[in-house]
Amino acid sequence: MFLSVIIPCFNESNTILNVIDKIYRQRLKVKIEVIVIDDGSSDGSPDIIKKIRKPNFTYKIFKKNKGKGFAVKAGIKLAKGDYILIQDADLEYDPKDYKVLLNPIFEYGADVVYGSRFKGGDSIRLVYFVNALANKFLTFLFNCFSNLNFTDIETGYKLIKRSLLKDIDIVETGFGVEIEITAKLCKITNKFYEVGISYNGRTYDEGKKIGLKDGLRAFYAIIKYNIF
Repeated sequence: MFLSVIIPCFNESNTILNVIDKIYRQRLKVKIEVIVIDDGSSDGSPDIIKKIRKPNFTYKIFKKNKGKGFAVKAGIKLAKGDYILIQDADLEYDPKDYKVLLNPIFEYGADVVYGSRFKGGDSIRLVYFVNALANKFLTFLFNCFSNLNFTDIETGYKLIKRSLLKDIDIVETGFGVEIEITAKLCKITNKFYEVGISYNGRTYDEGKKIGLKDGLRAFYAIIKYNIF
């Protein structure tokens, strides 16, 4: 099995090296490639990325910031693996959970595996109640449309069979991509699995980027991609 890890990066010069080192330290039963998409960083991240020398490592640097959805789509175009894993560059999600994410594929032939922060994984940093409440509401609303029982629709850890992603035309350029991908996957497969993961959420002072407008966009995306 060949795993493609896509890392969308925007102004993560403090963590990008660490996350890549952690990925390559994992002892996995799969071959991996790592693809970093720098989405218009202005903090020196591109210079750091260009100096990285790792096996099966590639990158693409864009001068203008266009959003996570744009970066994910760009990474999918470069990916060659059987499965694609989206890994945020800020280390809120820890690569040590890769083995847990891969298990449903080996055990049950899963098409899609989501890492849930609310399913009893390892340690979870407590940060913002409002963010957690908004996620629970969005997850509940999505479940009403999909008739599935997700526990964390906004998770950043999504492991997906590449052949399915190749059939999806991603149009969301921002954080709405999380909802869009899931809604479109629900229409072409029912082999979804969730596993509990750890989570080290950041504060806004520490660099957290998602905000109210992203939550509103997610709400809109749930309606748009589940009804139309």
